[in-house]
Formats: sequence, structure tokens, C-alpha cells
Amino acid sequence: MSKPTPISGFPEWTPAQRMIEQFVLDRIRATFELYGFAPLETRAVEPLDQLLRKGETSKEVYLLRRLQADADGPAGDDSLGLHFDLTVPFARYVLENAGKLQFPFRRYQIQKVWRGERPQEGRYREFLQADIDIVDRDTLPAHYEAEMPLVIGDALRSLPIPPVRIQVNNRKICEGFYRGVGLTEPEAVLRAVDKLDKIGPARVAELLAETAGASEAQAKAVLALAEISAPDASFADAVRALGVDDPLLDTGVAELTAVMETAVAHSPGLCVADLRIARGLDYYTGTVYETQLVGYERFGSVCSGGRYDNLASSGTVRFPGVGISIGVTRLLGLLFGAEALSVSRSVPTCVLVAVGAEEDRAASNAVAEALRSRGVPTEVSPSAAKFGKQIRYAERRGIPYVWFPGAEGAGDEVKDIRSGEQVAAAAGEWMPPRADLKPLVS
Repeated sequence: MSKPTPISGFPEWTPAQRMIEQFVLDRIRATFELYGFAPLETRAVEPLDQLLRKGETSKEVYLLRRLQADADGPAGDDSLGLHFDLTVPFARYVLENAGKLQFPFRRYQIQKVWRGERPQEGRYREFLQADIDIVDRDTLPAHYEAEMPLVIGDALRSLPIPPVRIQVNNRKICEGFYRGVGLTEPEAVLRAVDKLDKIGPARVAELLAETAGASEAQAKAVLALAEISAPDASFADAVRALGVDDPLLDTGVAELTAVMETAVAHSPGLCVADLRIARGLDYYTGTVYETQLVGYERFGSVCSGGRYDNLASSGTVRFPGVGISIGVTRLLGLLFGAEALSVSRSVPTCVLVAVGAEEDRAASNAVAEALRSRGVPTEVSPSAAKFGKQIRYAERRGIPYVWFPGAEGAGDEVKDIRSGEQVAAAAGEWMPPRADLKPLVS
């Protein structure tokens, strides 16, 4: 068998990195539940026509088929694909279960997704997302759009990571403004503006002319709107100063003003109104979000989402929603690459129980069971080697304490192998300091 090699875009974390990931997921999950979001997990596979119906291209979707599929049989497997995000599967779930759900329905979903894009730093083909969405029947109050960044701000603030900045815009501002200057294809304009950070204003102006029929004056107005940015609701004055009138524009300004006022009251500095944020997906209809990790801005957004009114509908019934997604693997991959996250030890074990002789292993097992029953992560030494070797085994694995069962009636003792301090202890009473009980992430 040839030596296996990594597959690009499919990360495998070390045990220490995996412990950091689990710590991060626990903190995110706890914050989501504090805000009343219920857990959900959907299947990994969706019908291909569903995956491709809302602005995605087939290049990103992994098809699913059996290796030994019957060529003359039904082609059902050929029409299945692995989901590339969690929004489309969630919309399908809402439609299938609308009669059983209580609306507004608040759910969080932490799952892997698959996307066939070119792997690079912070971008993967298999990655973990942590999503929240709020969906209602027929109408969804705009105040939920103001709640999304607050949840994400609290979740990410609970982690030992650099601060984040959530950039917020409203698609109604963009579409209303574009119509107000005479552009009749707002989707084409949005897709061009969405590339502003990648290709720059000059090339975007060319794209606007090529794909949206924009004149030089119209392109200049579109770029002027995209340049507006403010840490509070003062962005509205800058929009009005451009002198464009449209009812949809007025609605978008009012909605984004409410989002910014709520954010400033809750977490000053968390959000910034940035009118270049467009989000290229066609299904967004209101507020949109992108989140930058301070110091890592060149890598783009680590958390994004927005309002959607038409993603889920059945006949005349619509299920509008708003959601936002943390790219957990993306976030961690960037921080691991910069060695910006660490864990105090690479194993969960807090105590190694030494074994004096193989015939005494049962006594060591009993000590371990007593410690575990009190919540102390414990393992028993793999061999009855000399105590010095057992201590070195613990050192290599980062285990802070070694327990020595008493021999011939003597009491047990526990040694902190970092300081060398050794004290008498009883398995039913002794507890390590809180900071040593579990690995600490920093």
C-alpha cells in the first residue's frame, strides 16, 4: 500500500485542535440556547434541483451516486447532492414540517457541509458551519434582523479570539437606489458590487456597464453608495445626501437604521453599516451581514447571512426568515494557521494513576473509578514500569498529576509533576484546582 497523502480541502485536526474546536462549539451552542434557539440536524443529502434553484452553480455541488449503480435502473441517485450550506436544507425542512412547528421557529444547526471550490487558506471543501435562523409564517417582523448580530456578537465574544466587526447592509437600500438612478437589473448590479473588494472600483464600473447597462454617471453613483460606512445610524444622512429617491430605498434605510440603533445600544462597536456589502446569493431580500475577524480582514468574512422572504413557500403560504452562519472551520483554520489558539494540554486526562506492580492494577483501577465518579478525567498507567518512567509518560502527554496508591497499608499520595509537590490524598475527597480539571483554551 502506498503512503497515504492528505486530500486538499478536507481538514483533519490534531487531538489538541479538536479539543479547541469542541470548546468553541460548546460556547457557541450555549449562546444560541441562551437566546432560545432549538437544535436541529438535517440530512446531508438534498435533491439537486433544490440545491441549484436559488442562485448557486452546479460547480460547487458534490453529486452523490453509488459506485455500482445500475445503469438501466432509475436515475434517482444522480439527482442527489451533498448540501453546500444549511439554509436550503432548513428551508426544505420547514416546508415539510410546517404543520408540526410553532412559529416563529427558532433553530440552530451545527453540521458539516461540502462545497467544490478551490481550497486555500481558510477555505475548505468540507467544513463545519454553526447556523441560526428565525422563520415565521407569512410575515417576519424586522426586529429579528436586529437580533441576529447580537447573538453572533455574544457567541464570538465568549471565545478567546480576536474581536470581530459585523458589517451590515440592507438589500432594499441597494435595489431601491439602483432603481432610483435608472438601473433596471438590480441583481446584476449587486453581483458586480459584491466583487468590489476583489477587483476594485475601476473593474466594477466596467462590469456595471457590461452586465447592467450602466452609464458612467450611474456607475459613479453606485460606487458612491458603496463607499458609505458608519459605526452608527449616521449612514442614513450620507445616503440621503446622494439625492436619490425611491420608496424601497426609504424602507431599507429605515430597517438598517433600526438594526444599527439596536446594535449600538447592546454592543457599541460591534456593527458597522457598510453599504458595499451585497451578498451575491439571489435569495437575500433585506438585511445582510458579513463578519470580519480583526487582524484577518484580508481573508474575508468568517460569518455571514441575511434576510430572505422567498426561499421557502408552499402555494400562497410563504415562510420568510433571517439567518446567519458562523464558518467554524474557516475561523479555526485561520487561527490555527497563525498559531493564535492553544490548549493547556493535548489530552483531557487530569490524573494518571500509577501501577506499582501488575498484580496491584485492580487497586489502581479502583482509584481511577473513584476519581472519575467525582468528575476528574483519569486514566491508569499502561504498565507497571518504574515510577520515574510512569511520571515521564504523564509529562509527555501533558497530564499534570500522578497518583500513587499506598502500598502495604500506607496512604495514597498525589504529585503535581509540574511543581514537584506531593501530598497525601484520598480518592473520595481530593480534587484538583479548577484550572487543572479540564484543558484550558487560550
